Amino acid sequence: MKYQTESGKKEDITFICFGGEDWWYHNRAHTDMQLMRRFSQTGTTVYVNSIMMRKHRIIGGSKFTEKLVRKVRSILRGLRKSDAGFWVYSPFTLPVHHIFWARPLNETVLRYQIQRLMQKLRLSAPVVWVACPAACDTAIKMKKIKLVYQRTDRYEDDPNVDRDAILGYDRKLKANADITIYVNRLLYDEEAAQCKNALFLDHGVDYEMFAKAELDLDKPDDIAGIKKPIAGYFGALDGHKLDTGFLEAVAERLPDISFVFIGKPSLDCSGLSARKNVWMLGQKAYEQIPHYGKCFDVAILPWRINKWTEAANPIKFKEYLALGKPVVSTPSFSEMQQYKDVVYEAGSPDKFAECIKKACAEDNPELVKKRRQRVAQNSWDSKAELVLGELFKDN
Repeated sequence: MKYQTESGKKEDITFICFGGEDWWYHNRAHTDMQLMRRFSQTGTTVYVNSIMMRKHRIIGGSKFTEKLVRKVRSILRGLRKSDAGFWVYSPFTLPVHHIFWARPLNETVLRYQIQRLMQKLRLSAPVVWVACPAACDTAIKMKKIKLVYQRTDRYEDDPNVDRDAILGYDRKLKANADITIYVNRLLYDEEAAQCKNALFLDHGVDYEMFAKAELDLDKPDDIAGIKKPIAGYFGALDGHKLDTGFLEAVAERLPDISFVFIGKPSLDCSGLSARKNVWMLGQKAYEQIPHYGKCFDVAILPWRINKWTEAANPIKFKEYLALGKPVVSTPSFSEMQQYKDVVYEAGSPDKFAECIKKACAEDNPELVKKRRQRVAQNSWDSKAELVLGELFKDN
């Protein structure tokens, strides 16, 4: 696809995305990564790995050391072309967004790096995409044809950020962005009037990859020998999402169910992992996730109920449905209400355990087909086309 300049010349669409994650180390299912895969087909696309905006405990923190080493390694990779078709770059920044006087220095350093990157790739006026609010000031000052703000979460409700700083970035981005993209109707309805232009996009799903995983009869070695039935979860194991006490109570009520968790924990899971019917298999490559998910008998979403989860819209939910699996979820995110016909909802450990048993007992080919049909039209390709159409509808 090309856009038309003021002189009438047709040019390729180029993108610079300030991503919400690190491409080299995180799950690659996220909206910004998925859309950049598609946009890389329109012209040069750059994914700028996440800028540090969380406050970190330096003293006595092994996790801080781990994250620091990972970030340094990411930065040292420099500018590289990924197998997804876009360029990836990790800028040097400091986690000082909660320190008012240090923010301008951080922004100056970041802007210099981005200017050098644009010169190297000969990018003059790209679409600038912001999925990380900490990139706000740099993104607004850049030369660009369009500015997009991806408001897919209540970033300010992350317990590890400076709430006031992130809210300030959020207000500026909504006021300046040509489009602010939402994936949760509740958040869209609350904030659309605050935006220069708002678009409800919803999330997509790699439908073919998940729906066809079962055609490959091979199973990953570390899940193949686990006793069935399996209640499984894949995704980040974060404290503001998961309540390990809740999960321990559910596992205790279902000793004959194997609970499998795919993902890297950032919270203490020692009590949960100590249970005989619980397996923590760690983080896996995105392309492997469907082959773990196909081994589940029930997929679970045991999220906490709070402000952050209320405005979220977990991509894994559509991936569970594309796999055809019955889903048992807490009533944590509002978007689930659109799918009440294909989900079991439970707010307590007792009810959650009952729903898992019921889901196993009731599952059949017709229900598998129904679940898949509910998300079959939500491909990431269709979402990318929708965004491009909205961005360049007058060209």
